[in-house]
Amino acid sequence: MATMSSKYKVSQAFKKLLGIKSKEPGKVSVNSFEKARTDEEAFESVDRGTLSISLDQIVGSVGRYHDFDAQFKPRGYNSDERLQGIMNAMRKGRSIPPISLYQIKDNYYILDGHHRFTAAKELGHSHIRACILELLPSKDTLENRLYRERTDFRDRFHLTSFFELTELGQFDILEEQIGEHQQFLEQESGGQVSESEAAADWHKTIYLPLRTLVESSRLVDSFPGRTVDDLYLYISLHQWKIGKSRQYGIGIDKLIPKNMEEFRKKMSQHSEKEYPEMRREINVFILMNVEGRHENRIMDKLYALEPVREVHSVHGAIDIIIRVKLMRDLLSSDAELISQFLQSTIRQWNGVVSTQTLLPGVSRVKDS
Repeated sequence: MATMSSKYKVSQAFKKLLGIKSKEPGKVSVNSFEKARTDEEAFESVDRGTLSISLDQIVGSVGRYHDFDAQFKPRGYNSDERLQGIMNAMRKGRSIPPISLYQIKDNYYILDGHHRFTAAKELGHSHIRACILELLPSKDTLENRLYRERTDFRDRFHLTSFFELTELGQFDILEEQIGEHQQFLEQESGGQVSESEAAADWHKTIYLPLRTLVESSRLVDSFPGRTVDDLYLYISLHQWKIGKSRQYGIGIDKLIPKNMEEFRKKMSQHSEKEYPEMRREINVFILMNVEGRHENRIMDKLYALEPVREVHSVHGAIDIIIRVKLMRDLLSSDAELISQFLQSTIRQWNGVVSTQTLLPGVSRVKDS
């Protein structure tokens, strides 16, 4: 009787980890590997080899949930000599064989290596080496169709990254970029370059630098439901294909050249820490009318503002001219940024009668 009670408590604890719904004492509906496999109709398998997997992505066990508690610790954890031996070996830096996992989309289930997983978790490791057998979902849902597109793209080009695009059919654009880059590499080297070699170089020298720019700019925060890869695709498409025929957008052209290979060459001159931000500089001239008795004080305050680069007191219809340098991201408009600057500073000061803003079109500046 005591044994049955202990098993029930262990089952109750472990079902929390796996999202198992309990109907009534003694009856447990297991939402684990077999249920996920059935729900996703995941029966076609692909050997993914040995990879480093985040422990947080390992969500369950194949057929052994009764043997573990809510922390994925084996029953009798404190007295488990095998587990303690594995932990001691890990502490000493000894080589431990990889565990074996089934993968269904982003989740992993332990087939073999429960003790090694528990030891790694207990020692505070974030990842573990594992032999992966992926079971591909075949159920016809939008999520699964996107997943299959991502998987097919990654497998075709032998890439390890998992591209997160949220619309169907968009991987054709990435394939086109790789094809163009393959042609460029072959012309540059005078020899044949395989599709996978071109893809690896595209990934390293074009995709990752632009993706890093997009990610560090936090542009994705302004597009709910979209991913960094969605924005990579949008920006690269407009710069390197659609943008070839447009005559505007000089600011972004300085950061991301209209030619993909020019962008590659530019970024090769920087380490990742030195990548330029996805922001551009704008120069603004502000003409001011002020009350005469406040003019000197206002000039001092203007000169103290970090964005203000020049302050000139002039004679005529205008009292003061200043040049301001502002930085904006790709989403803000010039007018928006200038208005925010004026409202938060100059227009709040006593003695300022009026302001007028001039944005230069084409500028030619000699060195100081």
